[in-house]
Amino acid sequence: MDSEALGRWRKAERERLVAARLALTQLQLDAWRQRIDGFIEGSFPGLARCRLAFCWPVKNEYDARHLAKTLRSRGALTALPVVVAARQPLVFREWHPGVELAVGALDIPYPVRSPEVTPEAALLPMNGWDPRGYRLGYGGGFFDRTLASLAKKPVTIGVSYEFARIDSIEPQDWDIPMDYVVTERGVYRRDPEGLAFLGAPEPGGSGALASPVCYADEDYYRGR
Repeated sequence: MDSEALGRWRKAERERLVAARLALTQLQLDAWRQRIDGFIEGSFPGLARCRLAFCWPVKNEYDARHLAKTLRSRGALTALPVVVAARQPLVFREWHPGVELAVGALDIPYPVRSPEVTPEAALLPMNGWDPRGYRLGYGGGFFDRTLASLAKKPVTIGVSYEFARIDSIEPQDWDIPMDYVVTERGVYRRDPEGLAFLGAPEPGGSGALASPVCYADEDYYRGR
């Protein structure tokens, strides 16, 4: 489809998926958030030893603040994205409770005076996602532009819900796929042929899924 038709289609898909997310109960959101927290802890233990970017949740997105608190207690440094200007890459500033916040676009808080951080890994919310790991965001292109601008791309972990999976987001040349996708079902890794489902690990667990899931952490330390 041409660019105008694609823009209309993506807008309609975005609105449909956000509406479905807003219809979720708090009980369902909490249950899925706890499952996703556990899957991320079990699959990516290295996040507790890195500079981690995450996003303040809006419109019933996965709430990464609980996991960020846990990871900070283990040594992680956490940061939030800051919009500098339209069509410009984001910057990331350190955030933890006590750091001053201001309110920006979409009423999303952001740090105003803390040090800038170059993330080694990023947890990115997704309105929609497809079997090749491409992410449907809010249409501003900020994260794709930011990832393309960094000298060393952080490990990207897209976080969403299973119902938000679509056949394809119709990716364009500038769209950057996630390295991993995590939902309430479990963890996916992007392979050359598309997303491979790794399973549903538990924090500190072991068993049949230990080897493939630990591979995610090994990738991180190889500088993927």
